[in-house]
Amino acid sequence: MEKTQLTGVLLLFAIMAGWWYVNAPTPEEIEEYNRIQDSIAQAELIAENPELQTTNTETETIALSDSMRNVQLENTYGDFAQVASGTEEIVSLENKQIKIDFTSKGGIIKEALIKNHMKIVEDADGNESKVALKLLEDEKNRFEYFIPNGGSEISTMDMFSQVNKSGNSVRFTAQTPSGKQFVQTYTLPDSGYLLDYKVETRGIQAGNSKGLKFRWKNYLDKIELNTNFEKTFSSVYYKEIDSKSDYCNCRGDDEEELEGEKLEWVSHVNQFFNTSLMADKSKPFYGAEMRTEMMAKESEDMKVLESIAYVPVESGAPYAMQMYVGPNEFETLRSYNNGLEEIIPFGRSIFGSINRWIIRPSFNFLSGLIGSKGVVIIVLIFILKMLLYPLMYKMLFSQAKMQALKPEIEKASAKFKDDPQKKQMETMKMYREYGVSPLGGCWPMMLQMPIWYALFRFFPASITFRQESFLWANDLSSYDAFINLPFAMPEFIGSHISLFTVLWAVSTLIYTYYNTKHMDMSANPAMKYVQYFMPLMFLGFFNTYASGLTCYMFFSNLFNIMQTVVTKKFVFDNDKILAELNKEKAKPKKPKTGFQARLEEAMKQQQAVQAEREKNKGKKKK
Repeated sequence: MEKTQLTGVLLLFAIMAGWWYVNAPTPEEIEEYNRIQDSIAQAELIAENPELQTTNTETETIALSDSMRNVQLENTYGDFAQVASGTEEIVSLENKQIKIDFTSKGGIIKEALIKNHMKIVEDADGNESKVALKLLEDEKNRFEYFIPNGGSEISTMDMFSQVNKSGNSVRFTAQTPSGKQFVQTYTLPDSGYLLDYKVETRGIQAGNSKGLKFRWKNYLDKIELNTNFEKTFSSVYYKEIDSKSDYCNCRGDDEEELEGEKLEWVSHVNQFFNTSLMADKSKPFYGAEMRTEMMAKESEDMKVLESIAYVPVESGAPYAMQMYVGPNEFETLRSYNNGLEEIIPFGRSIFGSINRWIIRPSFNFLSGLIGSKGVVIIVLIFILKMLLYPLMYKMLFSQAKMQALKPEIEKASAKFKDDPQKKQMETMKMYREYGVSPLGGCWPMMLQMPIWYALFRFFPASITFRQESFLWANDLSSYDAFINLPFAMPEFIGSHISLFTVLWAVSTLIYTYYNTKHMDMSANPAMKYVQYFMPLMFLGFFNTYASGLTCYMFFSNLFNIMQTVVTKKFVFDNDKILAELNKEKAKPKKPKTGFQARLEEAMKQQQAVQAEREKNKGKKKK
């Protein structure tokens, strides 16, 4: 048994030695294996220590072998491995308004040069210079479709496409060895900012019935000097079918989910520019998610906008869309008949309507006649003041009647100087007897408020005033930095002095003093100081506002002062006004009704309550 066992063991070793000899790797295979292992070890070392990698001419950049790279691509991309590597090729389409550079990596826009607009940059010393204005140029941007690949998805931004340019059209085709294709075609007309954009697939089926998943992430650059304004007016806008447009919160991070909703378009909007993707109206986008993210002040990016939706692309059937890359020009956007002009933040309800259909056409008409936008503002002020002069006249006439009654009111004030409530009651009684309304000077101003608020939204939203200079202001859509401060200020105030804002505040104080110096404010002395405090309080707010608005406010005050002085000096006759008041006093009075009756009743009740308090105080003292 021992001899038999020994023989068996020897035979087993012989068989193992023969198997090892037959299957042993050749010297070439051993060399290739060692090379691959060394490359992997070196790559891992560089990943842990990036400073070890060099790219100079003396030391070659360390990389994985081609064979290992191919294995990795096949494991990750499967049938699409062949198009997952390649050389990036840049191709351009151009017309009079725009030049667009495309990249074969993903078949997307690499950057868009807007020819007729410039970007103003400011150096550390406050010096301004103009540079070319480009959109969609950030390397971190994403514009991708997700292709189903077994149990995973592949981003089209990882694919290198074949490029075929013909005239002002370019076609990007990513094709696999098995014949699967992902094709994107862009066509730019001879003028304008609107591209025809088509997506076509062959042999590729969407992951579900919704269509291909699409993701668009846009890192917005700081284009305007007034970054605070630009942040406020930049967001993701979208429009559902048979509905008005909507948008994500402009002042902070936000997220909107529209599961199951159909979208006509989605737009990534800067203050004065936008990039919009418009669906085939018969096959809208489906189920979207929109996000906005505010970036830190020190970041090179201002805001991040992201849109995710499903695009109803069917294999073998081109899906036609349109893409707009350009300025927020109202008439241009409105010509597409899909509500895209609603991305311009003129305001909602009555204020937006005033801006869109009254103020905007008026400015456009005057701009066609007058070259300077600042002069257009002044001419528009003159026209508005002339149209509103009847309201101004009523306000001034009411003030003139109160001024004529001032001696009588002062007598009443002296008679009841120790009883403010009785003094106020007597003053109201006199107003009624003489037919004077203390609110007569307020209502005309209140009626003008919708126009003023509309202009408040119009100037920072209208591209008409972008980089238009007037007097010392270089850009009527931004603040007019007359003096740059050498120290830091709160962000909402800005580290500068806006001269139009200062002039507005000063003229407001002068107008307020002249307009109210004859008014009796003894019943409410605090109002005497509040009316002077308000312009000073708004100095900080308007210091960073669009200089077009503060310019309007300043020259509007000048017109108000001139109208007031001329009307009071040359139109009104104080003797005639006093005679009219006495005539009104002699007339029999109708029973008190409406607001005046309720006001007087409230004052009587207040007086009764005060009297009861005084009575109770007297009892406690006893």
